[in-house]
Amino acid sequence: MSSSLTAAPPRFGTPEAARRARIAVALVFAVHGAVGGTFASRIPWIKDHLDLTAGQLGLALVMPAIGSSLAMPLAGRFVHRWGGRAAVRGLLSLCCLALALPALAPSLPVLCLALLVYGATAGMSDVAMNAQGVEIEQRLGRSIMSGLHGMWSAGGLVAGGIGILAAHQDLDPRLQLGVAAVLLLALAQPVCGALPDLRAPEQAEEPPRFALPPRSSLVIGLVGFCAVFAEGASMDWSGVYLRDVTGASPTVAAAAYTAFSLTMAVSRLAGDAAIRRLGAVRATRLSGAVATAGGVLVVVADSPALAVPGFALIGIGVAVVVPLAFAAAGRIGSNPSQAIAGVATVTYTSGLIAPAIVGGLAQATSLTVSFGVVTALAVALLLGAGALRRAEDHTPGAPGSVADAPDAPDAAGEPSAPRPARAFERNSPTG
Repeated sequence: MSSSLTAAPPRFGTPEAARRARIAVALVFAVHGAVGGTFASRIPWIKDHLDLTAGQLGLALVMPAIGSSLAMPLAGRFVHRWGGRAAVRGLLSLCCLALALPALAPSLPVLCLALLVYGATAGMSDVAMNAQGVEIEQRLGRSIMSGLHGMWSAGGLVAGGIGILAAHQDLDPRLQLGVAAVLLLALAQPVCGALPDLRAPEQAEEPPRFALPPRSSLVIGLVGFCAVFAEGASMDWSGVYLRDVTGASPTVAAAAYTAFSLTMAVSRLAGDAAIRRLGAVRATRLSGAVATAGGVLVVVADSPALAVPGFALIGIGVAVVVPLAFAAAGRIGSNPSQAIAGVATVTYTSGLIAPAIVGGLAQATSLTVSFGVVTALAVALLLGAGALRRAEDHTPGAPGSVADAPDAPDAAGEPSAPRPARAFERNSPTG
């Protein structure tokens, strides 16, 4: 996310242009989610195919974290030099192609190298598309980030469903991931081509190579860290947990990821309306309570009948927290885009290292203990929700939002200058 993005970007000229931009960026999120969902659904097969222990699988799954952490800070420069549309298209195309690599690995070292490349491409494209989403949200003047992340979850849900069918039919995952990579690459081209070509001003300075979050957004980043850790752990380990801890069949184990993705998709798609009704703080506290309940169910589960609903509740609980963290980072501080870039790096690194940490803890203790840690982080969402209070004052439609408050009088007792109308208000000539 480039620091060169303007703080008050111009609005779209027509409602049709706004609709096209929103649909295009939503489909980009869906394609990226489908890449992640396709890979996650076949992790149990990769573990068995290479005869990996839980610790070895955890080591392999830390490679995407390393690749992503090294590569994500470069995404801002790509956006600055190429423009938002070209950057998203190029990076998402590389991400689609990298999907085919893990299933082709003949050994643990080669798998680690494949996942390093996969993580780098996934991380850079993720940052670029979120930068595009934040910019479009600011131009629209209303919250869309939860819905965009909902489309990411929906893409993962569809891909997870295909993974269930593939596992049930004993389809070779090398063929499945290869075909999926080609199809998603083909789909990404027209979708990315429909994005608005958002560019930084010519006089803008090139963004720094690595953007740390400012102090004002550090706690927001930690809230996002907790949510994404729970999300990443559940995505990559739910299938293994059901099979190894509860004795579920391969088909039921694959269904755990689908249940998790379904609840996340539905919650995020409905999240923007819920955020406007509850506000950021209350929404985060409620999310933490639901995720905690899900974690407890997973920890005490001795059968798939308890574990699958537990993973579903974790999905509901963490669904809106990450979109809230991104939106919050973009609305506070003197350099909003730097805050967004820093928070994104913290939160996504959390999700990528979570599977490795879960695997290491499982090797030393058990998977049950690992998800006890996930449950503790869900509790932390309850405690850290207040960090989003400052952002709540700037959220359009939120309770107590400054954007929706009556115009306040100035120091002389006269009404202040009217606020600019939101983009695409019903009576606006521009939509």
